[in-house]
Amino acid sequence: MVSNVTVTAAAEKFLRRVVRFSGLPAGAGLRLTVTAGGCSGYNSEFTVESSPRAGDGVLDVNGLPLFLPGESRLLLDGVTIDFADTPTQTGLTFFNPNAGPCGCSSSAPGPQAGVARVDVASIRLAPGRTPSALNCPPVVDRARNGAAGD
Repeated sequence: MVSNVTVTAAAEKFLRRVVRFSGLPAGAGLRLTVTAGGCSGYNSEFTVESSPRAGDGVLDVNGLPLFLPGESRLLLDGVTIDFADTPTQTGLTFFNPNAGPCGCSSSAPGPQAGVARVDVASIRLAPGRTPSALNCPPVVDRARNGAAGD
């Protein structure tokens, strides 16, 4: 059981949508792997899975299982997970009230503090479902098919 993580309503809505469109049966959950990255920020990856892996903790988000590996549970202790959808940022965000200000002198650009880049390529469609059935535009592989006007 994981209890010291807060998931906002916006983040919950996003997570539910990802699980719903995965095509997995009811009871599937989202496995969220978080690693430290950047100045007081996090990097995250997620997959939709039918059950937790060995060693995963399960956070119940109003009936939606969120599977968290051990390291992720440690990093997310006291953190609020939110979802942002603005002109400059879309994705899960992590607010850690205990994080100190960045003290590094690195000139290399890193990830924006508190913002995780989420790869939604892990969303799998159920057999027979197509992006058009979800009202999504078709994906064109320009490298393989050649771009118009090239």
